[in-house]
Amino acid sequence: MQLTRYTDFGIRTLMYLAIQPERETLFRISEITEVFELSPNHVSKIVHHLGKLGYLQTIRGKSGGFKLGMSPDDINIGQLVRVLENSLAPIDCSKPYCRFTPACQLKGVLAEAVSAYLTVLDQYSLSDIVSNRNDLVKLLPELSIPVLELA
Repeated sequence: MQLTRYTDFGIRTLMYLAIQPERETLFRISEITEVFELSPNHVSKIVHHLGKLGYLQTIRGKSGGFKLGMSPDDINIGQLVRVLENSLAPIDCSKPYCRFTPACQLKGVLAEAVSAYLTVLDQYSLSDIVSNRNDLVKLLPELSIPVLELA
Protein backbone atom coordinates (compact mmCIF):
# COMPACT_ATOMS: atom_id res chain seq x y z
CA MET A 1 0.00 0.00 0.00
CA GLN A 2 1.32 3.41 -0.92
CA LEU A 3 0.32 6.63 0.80
CA THR A 4 -0.61 9.69 -1.22
CA ARG A 5 1.80 12.60 -1.35
CA TYR A 6 -0.71 14.55 0.69
CA THR A 7 -0.44 12.12 3.61
CA ASP A 8 3.33 11.83 3.17
CA PHE A 9 3.77 15.62 3.30
CA GLY A 10 1.40 15.87 6.27
CA ILE A 11 3.41 13.32 8.25
CA ARG A 12 6.70 15.00 7.30
CA THR A 13 5.34 18.34 8.49
CA LEU A 14 4.30 16.92 11.85
CA MET A 15 7.65 15.15 12.22
CA TYR A 16 9.50 18.40 11.54
CA LEU A 17 7.56 20.19 14.25
CA ALA A 18 7.87 17.30 16.70
CA ILE A 19 11.68 17.22 16.54
CA GLN A 20 11.79 20.84 17.70
CA PRO A 21 9.90 20.82 21.01
CA GLU A 22 11.97 23.64 22.52
CA ARG A 23 11.25 26.07 19.70
CA GLU A 24 9.43 29.21 20.82
CA THR A 25 8.73 30.81 17.44
CA LEU A 26 5.91 29.65 15.22
CA PHE A 27 6.59 27.59 12.12
CA ARG A 28 5.87 29.01 8.68
CA ILE A 29 4.72 27.38 5.47
CA SER A 30 7.75 28.84 3.69
CA GLU A 31 10.04 27.01 6.11
CA ILE A 32 8.37 23.64 5.44
CA THR A 33 8.52 24.21 1.69
CA GLU A 34 12.22 25.08 1.92
CA VAL A 35 13.18 22.14 4.13
CA PHE A 36 11.36 19.50 2.09
CA GLU A 37 11.38 21.26 -1.31
CA LEU A 38 7.59 21.12 -1.58
CA SER A 39 5.02 23.28 -3.31
CA PRO A 40 3.76 26.13 -1.10
CA ASN A 41 0.24 25.44 -2.40
CA HIS A 42 0.42 21.79 -1.23
CA VAL A 43 1.81 22.72 2.16
CA SER A 44 -0.81 25.44 2.67
CA LYS A 45 -3.63 22.98 2.06
CA ILE A 46 -2.07 20.39 4.35
CA VAL A 47 -1.40 22.87 7.18
CA HIS A 48 -4.97 24.18 6.90
CA HIS A 49 -6.38 20.63 7.02
CA LEU A 50 -4.15 19.57 9.93
CA GLY A 51 -5.26 22.72 11.75
CA LYS A 52 -8.94 21.94 11.22
CA LEU A 53 -8.33 18.43 12.57
CA GLY A 54 -6.57 19.78 15.69
CA TYR A 55 -3.14 18.35 14.90
CA LEU A 56 -1.86 21.91 14.45
CA GLN A 57 -2.68 25.17 16.12
CA THR A 58 -2.71 27.88 13.46
CA ILE A 59 -2.38 31.60 14.13
CA ARG A 60 -3.32 34.07 11.42
CA GLY A 61 -1.81 37.45 10.75
CA LYS A 62 1.53 39.11 10.14
CA SER A 63 3.27 37.31 13.00
CA GLY A 64 1.23 34.16 12.54
CA GLY A 65 2.25 30.62 11.79
CA PHE A 66 1.56 27.25 13.29
CA LYS A 67 2.72 24.77 15.90
CA LEU A 68 1.70 21.33 17.09
CA GLY A 69 -1.82 21.36 18.43
CA MET A 70 -1.34 18.29 20.59
CA SER A 71 1.43 16.27 22.12
CA PRO A 72 3.36 13.98 19.74
CA ASP A 73 2.46 11.16 22.16
CA ASP A 74 -1.21 11.76 21.35
CA ILE A 75 -0.85 11.69 17.57
CA ASN A 76 -1.52 8.14 16.45
CA ILE A 77 -0.03 7.35 13.04
CA GLY A 78 -2.82 4.95 12.05
CA GLN A 79 -5.51 7.49 12.85
CA LEU A 80 -3.55 10.22 11.07
CA VAL A 81 -3.32 8.11 7.91
CA ARG A 82 -7.04 7.35 8.07
CA VAL A 83 -8.00 11.04 8.19
CA LEU A 84 -5.50 12.23 5.57
CA GLU A 85 -6.08 9.54 2.95
CA ASN A 86 -9.12 10.02 0.70
CA SER A 87 -9.48 6.28 0.33
CA LEU A 88 -7.72 3.29 1.73
CA ALA A 89 -9.27 0.98 -0.86
CA PRO A 90 -6.34 -0.79 -2.53
CA ILE A 91 -8.31 -1.48 -5.72
CA ASP A 92 -11.23 0.01 -7.62
CA CYS A 93 -13.13 -2.77 -9.36
CA SER A 94 -15.41 -0.33 -11.18
CA LYS A 95 -12.84 1.54 -13.32
CA PRO A 96 -12.90 -0.25 -15.66
CA TYR A 97 -15.52 -2.63 -14.40
CA CYS A 98 -14.11 -6.09 -13.70
CA ARG A 99 -16.22 -9.06 -14.72
CA PHE A 100 -15.00 -10.99 -11.68
CA THR A 101 -16.43 -8.45 -9.20
CA PRO A 102 -19.58 -10.39 -8.24
CA ALA A 103 -17.58 -13.51 -7.26
CA CYS A 104 -14.15 -12.04 -6.58
CA GLN A 105 -12.31 -13.12 -3.44
CA LEU A 106 -9.38 -10.76 -4.03
CA LYS A 107 -11.37 -7.84 -2.57
CA GLY A 108 -11.63 -9.64 0.77
CA VAL A 109 -7.94 -10.52 0.81
CA LEU A 110 -6.98 -6.92 0.03
CA ALA A 111 -9.35 -5.59 2.70
CA GLU A 112 -7.68 -7.91 5.20
CA ALA A 113 -4.26 -6.63 4.11
CA VAL A 114 -5.31 -2.99 4.57
CA SER A 115 -6.67 -3.85 8.01
CA ALA A 116 -3.35 -5.45 8.99
CA TYR A 117 -1.46 -2.42 7.61
CA LEU A 118 -3.55 -0.04 9.73
CA THR A 119 -3.24 -2.29 12.79
CA VAL A 120 0.55 -1.90 12.60
CA LEU A 121 0.31 1.88 12.14
CA ASP A 122 -2.07 2.07 15.11
CA GLN A 123 0.77 0.83 17.34
CA TYR A 124 2.83 3.98 16.76
CA SER A 125 2.61 7.62 17.74
CA LEU A 126 4.37 10.64 16.29
CA SER A 127 6.75 10.43 19.28
CA ASP A 128 7.70 6.90 18.28
CA ILE A 129 8.66 7.85 14.74
CA VAL A 130 10.80 10.79 15.87
CA SER A 131 12.46 9.00 18.78
CA ASN A 132 15.75 9.32 16.83
CA ARG A 133 15.36 13.11 17.00
CA ASN A 134 19.06 13.95 17.04
CA ASP A 135 19.67 11.88 13.90
CA LEU A 136 16.78 13.60 12.14
CA VAL A 137 17.92 17.09 13.16
CA LYS A 138 21.35 16.45 11.62
CA LEU A 139 19.68 15.85 8.26
CA LEU A 140 18.02 19.27 8.15
CA PRO A 141 19.45 22.02 5.96
CA GLU A 142 20.85 25.15 7.55
CA LEU A 143 17.96 27.52 8.18
CA SER A 144 17.72 30.99 9.57
CA ILE A 145 16.09 29.49 12.67
CA PRO A 146 18.54 27.11 14.35
CA VAL A 147 17.34 23.69 15.44
CA LEU A 148 18.83 22.58 18.76
CA GLU A 149 19.90 19.03 19.48
CA LEU A 150 18.78 17.46 22.73
CA ALA A 151 21.53 16.20 24.99
